[in-house]
Formats: sequence, structure tokens, C-alpha cells
Amino acid sequence: MKLYMKQKVFSWKDKFTIKDSNGIDKYFVEGEFLSLGKKLHIKDSNGNEVAFVKQRLLSLLPRFDVEINGTTVAQIVKKFSLFKPKYAIEGVDWIVQGDFFSHNYVIYQGEIIIAAIHKQWMAWGDTFEIDIDNEDKEVMALAVVLAIDAIMDASESASVVSASSSSN
Repeated sequence: MKLYMKQKVFSWKDKFTIKDSNGIDKYFVEGEFLSLGKKLHIKDSNGNEVAFVKQRLLSLLPRFDVEINGTTVAQIVKKFSLFKPKYAIEGVDWIVQGDFFSHNYVIYQGEIIIAAIHKQWMAWGDTFEIDIDNEDKEVMALAVVLAIDAIMDASESASVVSASSSSN
């Protein structure tokens, strides 16, 4: 099943809808405005929370916990690397590989593809196509994608702040 995630360009907090291939709202993502660290609530079309993604603050490298039904089921960790970003998914036997700068990557469980993520470049705001074969793993895959996107956004923001302060 393909899901489409379009994030709003101008928003004080993360709030967007994830649609299915028919354009029907399937999930809603809402961030907390005044919180320490990034926190994202993923809700189904009935408004029930199906997952919670939260940033761990006291960590050398960016780390996000994924909670489903109140239990931490995985952690997404940015690994130390000099040139290309690398991520690990701890707690499940998934790996993630690809080109994170262009938002083109795949989540695997062994040899099996769990999800393929592609950014659509000619769209207003960040728009992602997430192709998930197994509906049972849909929520977890979506949470992993949101955590990686949050880490990438934070890295891009830090780069912009660093570049603007060094030019002064």
C-alpha cells in the first residue's frame, strides 16, 4: 500500500495528514508545540493514537523512541559518519539503507523490503511517497520514517544556523 505524507511549509508545530493511494485520510500526525525535544503523535482516521515518536534529549547522537500502545518498541539512532548519514533501528531486526539526503531509502527486514521511501521534489512542502507491502508493519514503518525525517530536519536547521552565524 502506498501512503502519501505532505508536510505543511509554514506551521508552528508539526501537523499533517497521511493519505492512502486513493487520497483518503489514513493517519494524522501532530507534534507538541511547547515541549523539550520533538514529539509526534500518530493517530488513525478515528483519532486513536497508534504510535508516539519522541526525541531522547540526553544522547550524544540524535535518538528517537517509537512507542506503540505505551511500550517502547524501537529506537531510531543516527550513527556517527563523516560523509553520508546512517541510521540504525534498534529493538527490531530492521535495517535502513539508501540516499537520505535525497530522501530515497528503503527499510529492510533481512532480504525483505518493509518500506520504500521517495521524496517528490516538484511539490509545495515536503511530500513523501511511502510504499509499504505489509499492512501489519505500516504503523511501525511510518514511525521510523517520521523519526528519520525529524533527525534530517534538525540537521538541516543546525546547518543553516551554523552557516548564518559563521557569515557574521
